[in-house]
Order: sequence, then structure tokens, then C-alpha cells
Amino acid sequence: MENKIVDHLFRHHYGKMVAILTRYFGLSHIETIEDAVQDAFIKATLQWRKQLPDNPEAWLTKVAKNRTIDLLRSIKSEKNRIDKIATDASSIELKDLFLDHEIADSQLRMIFVACHPSLKPHEQIAFALKTISGFSTKEIAAALLTKEDTITKRLNRAKQTIIKNNIQFDFPPSNEVQGRLARVMEVVYLTFNEGFHSTNKDKLIREDLCGESIRLCKLLLEKEKFRSGSLYALFALLCFHASRLESKTNDANEIVDIREQDRSKWFFPLIQMGNSSMNKAMEYDDVSIYHYEAAIAAEHIKAKTFEETDWRKILNWYNQLQGLQPNTFNLLNIAIVNLQLRNFEEVKDILETLPIEDLEQRAYLFYGCYAEYYVKRGDLVLAISYLETAISKTSNRLESAYLEKKKQQLEIQSKV
Repeated sequence: MENKIVDHLFRHHYGKMVAILTRYFGLSHIETIEDAVQDAFIKATLQWRKQLPDNPEAWLTKVAKNRTIDLLRSIKSEKNRIDKIATDASSIELKDLFLDHEIADSQLRMIFVACHPSLKPHEQIAFALKTISGFSTKEIAAALLTKEDTITKRLNRAKQTIIKNNIQFDFPPSNEVQGRLARVMEVVYLTFNEGFHSTNKDKLIREDLCGESIRLCKLLLEKEKFRSGSLYALFALLCFHASRLESKTNDANEIVDIREQDRSKWFFPLIQMGNSSMNKAMEYDDVSIYHYEAAIAAEHIKAKTFEETDWRKILNWYNQLQGLQPNTFNLLNIAIVNLQLRNFEEVKDILETLPIEDLEQRAYLFYGCYAEYYVKRGDLVLAISYLETAISKTSNRLESAYLEKKKQQLEIQSKV
């Protein structure tokens, strides 16, 4: 039970604690701060077996602060500076940084530091996922479809660049805000995607990551200077997707296809928030991938049944999305939509030329699409063969079980 509480607090408060302590001690000590916060959670795992503190979050912060000071004192060159931080009455009071508006301010500063132009784009995303959302290197690697050692190198380079360039823990100048926001939104988007369709072996959905993404997006929207059509569209997209979370799995923790989902479980207040945010997005001139993805999600939400889904509208939105930002996943989705419209020649043309390697850990989706293509063409033998390949490419246990069940159903049909 204690470990579950620690895990929950880690996911929800790691980024907050790192941001606050960074504002207190300075960005040059980010690595030491991360180590201290990590140590605090390890200490909690051990000590809370006997008794939980009255205020676990305050306990963690105090331990992390003291551990940071201890670690910095152990570095001789920093001793005078840290003694001053620890004793100077004029320095920022740590307790003041835990006021709600100060927490938000610290986290927003960290978001923009992570997306500083001195950092390379891949480093920005990795650093943001680590410091803001508390992702492990393994989780970051899964979210970015790359290797763990690559992520470790990116994180180290990001920290070195911050120190070398003396990057300050502050907001960007007003003329740089929108450029930096593009990367910030990508980080929020990636965090949500890893929660909505996790690459974790045993979990399909991670509500904590979805919730964290929505929280960060709301945090940005609360500041007028950060608002844009793209940011409102991103928030709408997250709301639309999050409204369907409860229906994605059943009581047996099995995947439920959107065709079979109980649409009465879709959470209407989130849909309303999404609609309102989409209306706001239309008040701005900028157009982004989030506008099109939100429009696609809205079409699914509008349909009272799977059969009533307006696939032609969805195809139109996907084509526009592909025109704005071409990528392999869009092409795969275009193939899937064309399957619903029974445009078999278009589907075959796309699948035969699709660069599968671009899909990396999601390559099983390509083989699953091919299987569905052959089901609709009435060739169950080939469909089963492609499903077997899809299963072999799947790392998530729930996805694997879902595909295995489909395969067994096809095997029964093929014998009839």
C-alpha cells in the first residue's frame, strides 16, 4: 500500500518538487536536485512501511530540500554558496514557493527552460518529459520510440548545455514565446499519447499521464500571453480523447474496440470542455495538427453508434493533416479509414509503399491493418497470417491478448 502511495506521489509531485527546488537552488544544480528528489522517494519507500506522515508531500519536499543541501555541501567549491542559501534570511523562503500560484509559476518556468532553443529538439522533449512529468528513461524511450541509452545521452547533453550556456530559470522574451510554445505543446501531446495508448507491457491506459498532460495544458491556458488557437485545439483534443478512457477497457481489463465501446460511458463534461475549447481555437488565425486531430476526434465523439461515423469527413481531415505535416502514421490512419469506406485499391496502394520501419514500436498496427484488409476481402487465411505477425510485434500484454482473440475468432470462422 505504501509503495502505491509513493508511486502516486512520484508521478504527481516529482516534476513539481524538481521545479520548486530548481527555482530555489538554481538551474546549475538540476542534476543534484533530481538526485535529491529521487533519494527522498527512496527514503519514503523505506520509512513509510512503519507509519505514513500526516502530510506526505510536505515530508517529501523537506527531505528533498535537506538532501539537496547535503549533496551540494559535499561539493567543496559550492560550500560557501550553499551555506549562504541555507542561512541567509533574505533568500526566498521555500514554504512561499508552495503557494498555488508559485507552484504553477515554477512549473511553467521549467516547461520553457526545457524548450530553450540552445537545446536540440530531441533533447528538449527528453528533458521536459524527465523534469516536468517524472518519466523514467525507459518511459521516455517508449514515448519517443527510441533506445534507452540514446535518451540517457540526450538528457546528459541537455544538462551540460544548460550549465554551459548559463540558461536562467525564467520565461522567454515575449518575441520568443510562440516559437517555444510549439515544442511545449509537443511535449504535452507526447505525454498524453503515452498515457492514452501506453507502450507499457502490462497497461494499455495510464490515466496519470493523461491527467498530467491536461493539467499542464490548463496551466498554460491560464496565462493569456501563452494562449493560441493551437493550444486551445490541443486542449480540445486531449479532452475528447480523455472522455473515452473509461470505455477503452472492460472489467476484465481487456481492450474494447471503438466499434464495441459503450458510448454511454463517454464522459460528457470533458466533451463539453473540448467543444468549448475548439470554439475558442477558431477565434485565432493559427492552424496546427492539433486542429485537425481534434476535428477527427470530434467526428468519433459525435457518432451515436460506430455505424453512424462519418468516415468521409474523417478521411478529409486526415488528408489535410497529412498535407500539413506528412508522416507514416497519418498514412496508416488514411488506410484504416479507407478500409471503412471499402476503398480497397487505395488501401492496398498505401500499405504496399508504407515505410514500416518508421512505425518502430507501433509496427504491429501496420500488420493489424493488413489483417483487417484481408478480412474485408474475404481471405481469412492471409488475415490470420498477418495477425500472427502483428502479435509477434506487440510488446503490450493487453494488445497481444486483443489480437490473439481476434485471431481465434477468425480461425473459427475459417472452419465454418
